[in-house]
Amino acid sequence: MASRAKRRAVGSGAPRPMDAPGPRQEEEEDEEVEDQDEDEEDSDEEDDDDDEVVDQEVTIEFEAYSISENDYDGIKKLLQQLFLKAPVNIAELTDLLIQQNHIGSVIKQTDVSEDSDDDVDEDEIFGFISLLHLTERKGAQCVEQIKELVLSSCEKNCEKSVVEQLDKLLNDPAKPVGFLLSERFINVPPQIALPMHRQLQKELAEAHGADKPCGKCCFYLLMSKTFVEAGKSNSRKKQSSQRKDELMFANAEEEFFYERAVLRFSYSVQEESGLCLGGSWSSDDVPVKPLRTVMLVPCDRMSEVMDDLEEHLSV
Repeated sequence: MASRAKRRAVGSGAPRPMDAPGPRQEEEEDEEVEDQDEDEEDSDEEDDDDDEVVDQEVTIEFEAYSISENDYDGIKKLLQQLFLKAPVNIAELTDLLIQQNHIGSVIKQTDVSEDSDDDVDEDEIFGFISLLHLTERKGAQCVEQIKELVLSSCEKNCEKSVVEQLDKLLNDPAKPVGFLLSERFINVPPQIALPMHRQLQKELAEAHGADKPCGKCCFYLLMSKTFVEAGKSNSRKKQSSQRKDELMFANAEEEFFYERAVLRFSYSVQEESGLCLGGSWSSDDVPVKPLRTVMLVPCDRMSEVMDDLEEHLSV
């Protein structure tokens, strides 16, 4: 699969012309002029790289691979991007995703040349997709922490009836819940999500047919990185019923999951968010507030979600 990314490169521009030296005057004045000219010349050489900005379009090829132990650091890094400072054992979660390698994929850049000017590790992952079966993995520390995080955030931002509904759904063994994880770096375009979700649904169906772990779920739980204009999400009631047109999704395709969810709410991660993770992002110079949007989507609606993905993300 191929995708296009925009790289902003800084090139070398022609140095600004120096003024021709004037007639020789007093020796002291001449020395001062020479010193000044040398300083300006040095300054011009240092600023050459800032004189011209070149926009270069680069085609990057991505390929999906099964998850392996070599992907531990990359997956963990992407999970940290999602959970920030939340009390979740990310190391254990990463281990569980690697152990069930019949489910999920990672995306890497293909054919990384040894002579490439870019410092790219051929094993570096740019994104991954997987599913953690919360019902089957009940009792694992990270699973219980994820459920506690979701429920406690729901309590702070939703009505009591919504909290009770979520608690019942997360703890009903007759209706198993899978935690759907799809994370990637911000510069990887959403078109890559379509083949990733196709492959995951195929793997889940095969696991169900072979009676393997992660095979059967009734609901998918998602936690999306979202943003809203600062000041638009202050009340408890407002955050529990956030309008889709107010939310900006870091992973654009997750809007289609949001539309099919039977339960959804958002909570702020402003205090946890570092600058590199969205704390100071803006949309059209409008300050934005980083959120996490939790959704519970019935598995029998996935065909509709996939239809939406096919319609909007097909290349």
